[in-house]
Amino acid sequence: MDRDELAAWLRLTLTPGIGNQAARRLLVAFGLPRSIFEQPAHVLQACLGPAQADTLQTEPAGLASLVETTWQWLHASPDAATARALVPLGHPLYPPSLLETSDPPLVLYLLGPARFLRAAAFPAERCLALVGSRNPTPQGQDNARQFAQTLRAAGLTIVSGLALGIDGAAHEGALADASPTDATPATIAVVGTGLDRVYPQRHRELAHRIAAQGLLMSEYPLGTPPLAANFPKRNRIISGLSQGTLVVEAAPASGSLITARMASEQGREVFAIPGSIHAIQSRGCHALIRQGAKLVESAQDVLEELRWPAPARPAPAPAETPAAHGLLDAMGFDPIGLDALQARTGLDTPGLQVQLLELELAGSLVRMPGGLFQRMAQA
Repeated sequence: MDRDELAAWLRLTLTPGIGNQAARRLLVAFGLPRSIFEQPAHVLQACLGPAQADTLQTEPAGLASLVETTWQWLHASPDAATARALVPLGHPLYPPSLLETSDPPLVLYLLGPARFLRAAAFPAERCLALVGSRNPTPQGQDNARQFAQTLRAAGLTIVSGLALGIDGAAHEGALADASPTDATPATIAVVGTGLDRVYPQRHRELAHRIAAQGLLMSEYPLGTPPLAANFPKRNRIISGLSQGTLVVEAAPASGSLITARMASEQGREVFAIPGSIHAIQSRGCHALIRQGAKLVESAQDVLEELRWPAPARPAPAPAETPAAHGLLDAMGFDPIGLDALQARTGLDTPGLQVQLLELELAGSLVRMPGGLFQRMAQA
């Protein structure tokens, strides 16, 4: 788009009191944003209230500065392989799956490899949202990574929100086997800030990796800080891009449950991984399952439910478990302390500590706060 068209779209998104729904009514009635701003207030009142129509007559504060910043951002890609785009409603790159939702964003900011911005690279039938707790258990973190890696091996694009915990693990799993020749993004991170910012800061390096092998996406203008209200709102894009949403772990009040609810309202599938009855991170998933979400024990369950083909390349083989598998059986899958393990196994303290160390080094268990141990299951 040229600079004048960019300015008109940004003005429409910035005008106070004009939300997505009102803006879409204006676009249907008058066409492109430039045409909207050519209309007198009395004509605009056919679609809006008098106050909204009057507001459209005044240029929003800071518009000129934002237009300049956005224009420079769009034309200053960090390297030849990376591209930036602003994609409004009606653009060929706009994801068709979002058009099927009740509240599609007016514009999308995209950052990623140029080859993903030359054609629609994220059809909903090949996208899966994978979300969960910001404070997962070690098992939950490992599940997210392994599920994402296996599902990406089947050719799916993993969609998440770049948050700490499960989101980050999902992106990392999807990127594990990414190749510069991949035809579709390994993962899409839908963020709640402008794309000139990374939040949380701990994921700066991860965001750079996603920009190289996937896509970063936002509906928010450049410079938008991490405002709390933006994150639940962006969840509708995560679910709307995808044919299904898989919740790995979620506390009862988790934002992941908002994503799952939105997926259900959008007519998309909802999946949940069950967990320990003693872990608060499992209660949200258990609630979803009671409400009708599909219970998932393996990545294959998701593939079969959505009738997606099996992985195009073999999934990573599980790590070999040492001979102390009897101790793993005694542990179960809930966190357990040393005294309880001794009571179950009859092992003396030195022998038990040796076996625990072997299992920890093999990645079969993790040490947790409070002197507890937890078995790590294979996804």
